[in-house]
Formats: sequence, structure tokens, C-alpha cells
Amino acid sequence: MPTFLDFEKPIAELQGRIDELRETGAEGGIDISAEIAKLQAKSDKLMRDTFAKLSPWQKTQVARHPERPHFKHYVAGLFDEFMPLAGDRAFGDDQAILGGFATFRGRRIMVLGHEKGDDTTSRLRHNFGMGKPEGYRKAVRLMSLADRFGLPIVTLVDTSGAFPGLQAEERGQAEAIARSTEACLAAGVPLVSAIVGEGGSGGAIALASGNRVLMFEHAVYSVISPEGCASILWRTADKAPEAAEAMKVTAQHLKEFGVIDTIVPEPLGGAHRGASAAIGALGDAIAAALDELTPLDPAALRRDRREKFLAMGRALA
Repeated sequence: MPTFLDFEKPIAELQGRIDELRETGAEGGIDISAEIAKLQAKSDKLMRDTFAKLSPWQKTQVARHPERPHFKHYVAGLFDEFMPLAGDRAFGDDQAILGGFATFRGRRIMVLGHEKGDDTTSRLRHNFGMGKPEGYRKAVRLMSLADRFGLPIVTLVDTSGAFPGLQAEERGQAEAIARSTEACLAAGVPLVSAIVGEGGSGGAIALASGNRVLMFEHAVYSVISPEGCASILWRTADKAPEAAEAMKVTAQHLKEFGVIDTIVPEPLGGAHRGASAAIGALGDAIAAALDELTPLDPAALRRDRREKFLAMGRALA
């Protein structure tokens, strides 16, 4: 059973009753399938009604759900012959940003993205998806390699932001993020980016400056986290729900503003409740974007990217 979020408590209570009835029926040999079906229908309706009107803050909670699919799940579900590449050839290897060669539905590509980890040990190993300078320099290396061999690039973004530690700043965090963003914009191959969970700050845009930006229905994408924004404006993170509302962090808002191109639907209740369906939907969206971009030559791809981001700036000015 998935972990329920705070706003899902009524659904959790119904689901608990359903589980109790199933256990009672199994133990006593009683046929209570009709009662279970009635409660399940009620639970499904409550789930649909709840997720049809999520607030930006609630979507933020869904985007951060610990059971949401991560980079490794998308690689396993969408890409064949994945060959990971490590290191930035300058300092070391950052496990928060992973990437390598792969095959996607018959195409040879380069795939890279953030990995948050899914338990305490792996989260620490992957630094909760917060990239360090060597991670972004690795991304630059892989994108340059893809450009050299004419391979389309797919990036999967899921980070609260780049790592803000002192050592990261000493190693040139800001420059590394800028170089990675520049590499996205300069690539002469199709670049499709997908916001699959959180898209936070420069740590996200460094991998998301693509020709086409896809975004899951319940993902969020913003220049700062709602808590960070609230701490600056109101001196307290308790105002995060109000900040999320004001910042327009949802896929629906960002599609309206032209910041993203496509909203990828999620299974009812979020990607964590139907990982296979969510991964498949993302794969279809990536394939459609690559089909659209593949006929373009390098100059046209760079021009497409440039015009996209310049138009975004004018629209939001």
C-alpha cells in the first residue's frame, strides 16, 4: 500500500476499512465482496475528486512523494542497453546526476538525469538528487559527447536544487550550472527534457534547457522551493502553501505561460500509484517530441531552442 499524504487522510481511512473487510472475509470465509466493491467505488470517487482540485502546495507534496519513480526506474522501463558513464574528468563522479548511452525505441540516444534514491542508504549516496559541480560538469561532458556522435539527448529532471554546500561553492557550483545550461542550448542534436518530480532552481534548468520540455501532471517546476520563497518573503517556511500558490509552480500554470510544452498525464493518485503506466506515458511523449525534432538540422535545432527561450522571456516580461 502506498504512503498516504496528509491531504489524503480520508482516502486512507476508507482504504483501511476496505483492507479490514478483506481480512475479515478471508479469515471467516464470508462473502462480503459487494460491501468491499461499494467502499472501493467510494474510495475511487474520493480519489478522483481530491486529485481534480489539488492546490499547488498539494501538487508539490505529490511531486516529492518518496515512492514516485526515479531515474533508475525510467531507465529500466524505457531504455535498453543503458551504458552508464562516470566522472567529469576533473574532480570525480557525482552520483546525484547519472547518465550514459542507451537505446530508446530503436534510437541510440544519450540519457541523463537526477537520481534521488529510494531508501536512506541510496538517498545519502545520491545526495537526495542535489547535484554538485562535478555532476553538472559530467552532464556537459555527456552532452558534448552526444553532440559529437549525433545522438539525441533525453534529460530527466527531479531535484530540489543544486547542492548548496560550501565545498560545492568552492569548486565552482555557479559556473558549472551555467556551463551545463550553455551546453543544453548549444547542442546540435534534439534535446528533450522531462520534469518528472521536482524541478528546482538552476539545478533543474541546467538539464532542462531543451527543445521540448515535458512535465508530469503533478510535477512542480520553479526558481526556488516554496519553503525557500516563504523564508525569504515571510521569514517562515510555514507560509510555503501561500508561496506555492503565488509562484505558479504547477504544470498547468507553466503550460499556460509557455515555460513547458507538454503535460504528461499521471495515473489516478499520482505516478507512484501506477509507475508502469506513468513511465509508459512519458515514453510516448518523449517519442513524439523526438519524431518532431529529428528532421531538423543542427542550426535549426539551435535556432528552435533560442527562439523558444527568448519568446518565453518576452511572454513573462
